[in-house]
Amino acid sequence: MSSSAFSQFIMRHLMFGPMRTPTVVDSLQHLHEFLGKADLNKIHEELLKCLHSLPIMPDLHKIKNELSTSLHSMNFSSLSGLNIIELLTSCFPKKFSPNELKDETMEFVSPSIIQPITRWPFYAFLGGAMFCLLASSTCHLLACHSQRLSYIMLRIDYAGIAALISTSFYPPVYYSFMCNPFFCFLYLGFITLMGIATIVFSLLPFFQKSEFRKYRASLFFLMGFSGVAPIMHKLILYRHEPEALQTTGYEILMGVLYGLGALIYVARIPERWMPGKFDIAGHSHQLFHVLVVAGAYTHYLDGLIYLRWRDLKGC
Repeated sequence: MSSSAFSQFIMRHLMFGPMRTPTVVDSLQHLHEFLGKADLNKIHEELLKCLHSLPIMPDLHKIKNELSTSLHSMNFSSLSGLNIIELLTSCFPKKFSPNELKDETMEFVSPSIIQPITRWPFYAFLGGAMFCLLASSTCHLLACHSQRLSYIMLRIDYAGIAALISTSFYPPVYYSFMCNPFFCFLYLGFITLMGIATIVFSLLPFFQKSEFRKYRASLFFLMGFSGVAPIMHKLILYRHEPEALQTTGYEILMGVLYGLGALIYVARIPERWMPGKFDIAGHSHQLFHVLVVAGAYTHYLDGLIYLRWRDLKGC
């Protein structure tokens, strides 16, 4: 086993073990296997560099005082404000970075040490995505019932698309600028108002005419394209944070999927080349929906990175 894995094992059982006693007792039966494979000398050297008085501590009851001393030397305010992940990252920068910590390790981290960030922006996105897909499914199911019901269902469908695009902004904007309230409210307010305006505009009767097909797609495309500003701003603020680069990659992929879906929808690909061959399966509207679902799932993965990032590091 690598020193990284052994270090995580030690962190889990010495610091968070009391919270998971049955699991710890079971795992400790295999302690000799970990000890036999770990690079103990390397771990010992790294601990000595980080916690200077560790070798002379007579017992583990003084670990709190030692951590307090270490925190003071690291310019942390007090033990009460201790973030264990930050301390371990200082001792093992390559082993305890947020990107290296495994999910099973995070299960042992006490909520009193890592305070979960608010989830409402993430849930807002999930709600918007579910509403969009539900509205679209309902529209396709009932649109052929009557002309009046078709009129209503199409407007609900457009409202669902606007809701998905608008709420897709919430996780990246909120979690990127939660430490900058002005820009957070600015970007969230802008996309919310734009989403409402798009929904209102889609209620107008002329918006349903076939000659406005390109304008409908362009309107939704512009809504999504407006997300370039907060993404670029995020990269400027957090260009040294690996999470900022990771989330940007997912957001670019999401934009490509949504944009490709809109292009296929407007250009009527592939039925424009082989009329009648894709009336049942494989036509542009089906491909459009597949790409929208793929884009929404990509954004879901993006949101998980934001949650993990802010849970570990806060502002």
